[in-house]
Formats: sequence, C-alpha cells, structure tokens
Amino acid sequence: MLSRTVLCFDHVTVHYFDHLTSQYNRKMAIIHPGNIFVRLAGISGAIAVTLGAYGAHVLKNKEENEHNKQVFDTANRYHFYHTFALLAMPLCNRPLLAGTLMGVGMLIFCGTCYYQGLTGDSSLVRMTPWGGTILIVSWLMMAI
Repeated sequence: MLSRTVLCFDHVTVHYFDHLTSQYNRKMAIIHPGNIFVRLAGISGAIAVTLGAYGAHVLKNKEENEHNKQVFDTANRYHFYHTFALLAMPLCNRPLLAGTLMGVGMLIFCGTCYYQGLTGDSSLVRMTPWGGTILIVSWLMMAI
C-alpha cells in the first residue's frame, strides 16, 4: 500500500512517499527544481519596480540624452516581461535549463541597457545582443 502526503517545507513543495508495507518504512522525497525560479521572480520583480521608480522620478527630471532614457525604459520593460516568465519555469519540462538561460539573458540584456541608460557609457552595448539571443533560446527551451 502506497500513501502520499504533500508537505510544505520552507515554501518548497515536497512530495513525500511512504511505503507502509515495507519493514524498514522507506521514504523518498522529490523536490521540484523549478520552484527556485518563483523566488527569483519575486526578487527580480522587486528590483524591476525599484529601478522603474528610480527611472521615473530621477532620470525623467534630468536634462540628459533622450536616447539614454529610452534605453533605460526598454531595459525595465524587458526586465518585467522576463520576471513574469520566470514564474512559469516550474511548468517547463526543463526548468533548470530554461530558467538559468532566462536569468543569464536578463542579466546581460537588461544589465547592459540599464548601465547605458544610467551612465551614458555605451562600451557594454556590444554584449546586449548576446543577452537577447540567450533570452530567445530560453523561450525556446520553455517550449521544448
């Protein structure tokens, strides 16, 4: 006879199987690897809101290059899009691969755009397409 109990340990869903007919009462726990990305989405969302507020209240009042403001807004918009996408990682077939690619792509793409928007320095812009490519691959990994 196999009994199944679902426990919540530190917000990680653990499926706990208890084989009652076994003399040694064997137990096996399976932790879903994609749940870490839900936590990362929470952190990423908080950062996106903070940077968005900074851009809206500080950058908008400065008399700087309009292009830098647009780059910053693009970074913030894509940051939010991909933060929401991180929430879906536990539903993927390969959550660790797709989620890691999305996190790295966000860091490279949004990070270089934020950097240019805040400093006006375009030295890291050559990395931005690599971040975008990694984001595209992460979306494809979600579909596979």
